[in-house]
Amino acid sequence: MRKILVGIKRVVDYNVRVRVKPDGSGVATDGVKMSVNPFDEIALEEALRLKERGEAAEIVAVSVGPDDAQQQLRTALAMGADRAILVKVTESIEPYTAAQALLAVVRNEKPDIVILGKQAIDDDAAQTGPMLAALWDRPQATFCSKLEVKGGVATIVREVDAGLETIEVDLPCVISADLRLNEPRYVKLPDIMKAKKKPLDVTDLAALGVSIDRGLATVLTEAPKPRAKGVIVKDVGELVDALRKKGLVS
Repeated sequence: MRKILVGIKRVVDYNVRVRVKPDGSGVATDGVKMSVNPFDEIALEEALRLKERGEAAEIVAVSVGPDDAQQQLRTALAMGADRAILVKVTESIEPYTAAQALLAVVRNEKPDIVILGKQAIDDDAAQTGPMLAALWDRPQATFCSKLEVKGGVATIVREVDAGLETIEVDLPCVISADLRLNEPRYVKLPDIMKAKKKPLDVTDLAALGVSIDRGLATVLTEAPKPRAKGVIVKDVGELVDALRKKGLVS
């Protein structure tokens, strides 16, 4: 296996409390800490482990996002990716456009495996990986919690509703990483310094022959309504009466 391509998305850090803009037009990001999507970190960690076992020669990190996403790509390079590619966009895009952009990169790079996080924590769409596999006309394995590669076949253990499912897919393929696949490594300062010298190429959608295709329109963004204060009841009868008043039981 020669090359693994890993998708990296810039998102609001998972430790940050997300706030909605006063006009309801979206989420406030000014002055907010941004990080690599946690599931993408897991995807990159798995690619690094495959390389360390001698099962890959090169790891390419790819992001489709604003110019500031170079910061997250540098983090990926510090973790151990060999080089990075930024497909620069100046506005938010939907998973289909992201998949088209990744497909264009895939056709140029010709990787053996594309590993993405199973979903991004900003939109929770979980659509980019399956869309890329469909556009690329290659097999996919989603929600991967264990991965082994031997020859031209990848064996994946998937987390499904009924438990665990083991499947085999031929390479090249698309894999999406689940939470329990691994624990990403800690980035050290020397690695951050070395990452500054690693190649990071910047292109855009036009150069890749991709146009933004919008199928959805965001009408309004609202914060979740605060939970009502709990009530302590003396016994089951009082509980039933309270539920009946709320129309929850008849």
